[in-house]
Amino acid sequence: MIDPFGRRVTYLRVSVTDRCDLRCVYCMGEDMHFLPREDVLSLEELERLCGAFIRLGVRKIRLTGGEPLVRRNVMSLITNLGRRMADGALDELTLTTNGTQLAKYAGDLARAGVRRINVSLDSLDPERFRAITRWGKLEQVIEGIMAAKAAGLAVKINTVALKGANEDEFDHLVDWCGGHGFDLTFIETMPVGEVHADRTEQYLPLSLVRQRLERRWTLSDTDFCTGGPSRYVSVAETGRRIGFITPMTHNFCESCNRVRVTCTGTLFMCLGREDAADLRAPLRASESDSLLETAVAEAIARKPKGHDFVIDRDAHPEVTRHMSVTGG
Repeated sequence: MIDPFGRRVTYLRVSVTDRCDLRCVYCMGEDMHFLPREDVLSLEELERLCGAFIRLGVRKIRLTGGEPLVRRNVMSLITNLGRRMADGALDELTLTTNGTQLAKYAGDLARAGVRRINVSLDSLDPERFRAITRWGKLEQVIEGIMAAKAAGLAVKINTVALKGANEDEFDHLVDWCGGHGFDLTFIETMPVGEVHADRTEQYLPLSLVRQRLERRWTLSDTDFCTGGPSRYVSVAETGRRIGFITPMTHNFCESCNRVRVTCTGTLFMCLGREDAADLRAPLRASESDSLLETAVAEAIARKPKGHDFVIDRDAHPEVTRHMSVTGG
């Protein structure tokens, strides 16, 4: 799959559910209305959809949500996709999670062939963590992270940089991740979804975050890449890496190799655009995948060059759907 700008699409992010057991202030409203279950693709349909993308050239799949591990029987999907790595059809299967269910599932994930995961963690302070997630328990997430480490999974921590909320913890997070052998990625907040908060108050440019980190840490640019949007630096003092995802100050679109499918079978060619393609209808219209593959090809031909995110106090979010719908 090659888009109009010559970029080969090899990375698929699949949201297996829009539901989540947390309500992070930058991601969701407090009183969310989730999709009716009948609108959501079955696990068998999600596996078939992933299979079509693999045949079309996808080599890496990341499962997201909402929170993917709250989807009932999701391990059956993960196990079956893991077999596609064993037969050489897929290079990597990864997961982004909030960590609340990891203590239960870490061993199963490792046995299914998952080798690394991303865990969202915006604070190491229990009360602050609870405030950001609205009701999360930090000890539950830390227990899950340590279970993943014990199971042999490589853990990368994802932290959204929130002005006035967690910016005094960044050095602590670098130190904590270094001590446990985790990489760390900072993410700028994005104007995606109505969250009943002023994003101009939340927004903190990562250029400023890096300047502050360099007061204590020796950071060196690196060409390390995981296939995602992070630009990485190495940290001399810890031997680990810090990634920066900067959709606002420096977008990552020029090398974009990914598309996103929601749990309803809607294909978004760009996180920051509303243009989408319905894959559920062709998926259910025929037992053959020819209609599905044609719909995917037509959508890739419309993949835009990039997004143009702007955070403005008086502007509505540029994308009205919540991050939990598209899967980040």
